[in-house]
Amino acid sequence: MTARHLVDVHVLLIRDGRLLLSKRRSDDEFDGLWHLPAGKLEAGESATAAAVREAAEETGVRLDPADLRHIHTAHVVGSGRDPRLGLFFEARHWTGNPTNREPDRCHELRWFPLDALPDAMIAYPAAGIRAHFTGTTYSERGWYASAPPSPAGD
Repeated sequence: MTARHLVDVHVLLIRDGRLLLSKRRSDDEFDGLWHLPAGKLEAGESATAAAVREAAEETGVRLDPADLRHIHTAHVVGSGRDPRLGLFFEARHWTGNPTNREPDRCHELRWFPLDALPDAMIAYPAAGIRAHFTGTTYSERGWYASAPPSPAGD
């Protein structure tokens, strides 16, 4: 069986030295942790179109795909979740004032100074946020230090 990977898109909205984060509302271990506006790529959708859609659905801001700059890709496996590629985009321009458009999935939206981000963040999007500062364009999370064991019979 071939493993399938989800593709997530994440959007960094930065204004006046502050980053917009959403406090996740869920019934899993991520409830109450901070995250970026993000979501899954849908069939037939480009990554930038997904980023535009997710930003609008979650925050109400309007983006132009041409104003998105890819800053990081994360390949994530483990933790009992589907493996995924996470694409992180910085929005250079947008219109509208962010509001919590998904209160069933988000406790609140809040701006944080880039030099004072909260400790209670989900580790996976935190890697993409760090890339904004370091320029690291690729990371892996959850992979074995060495090759994983082969299935029986290989």
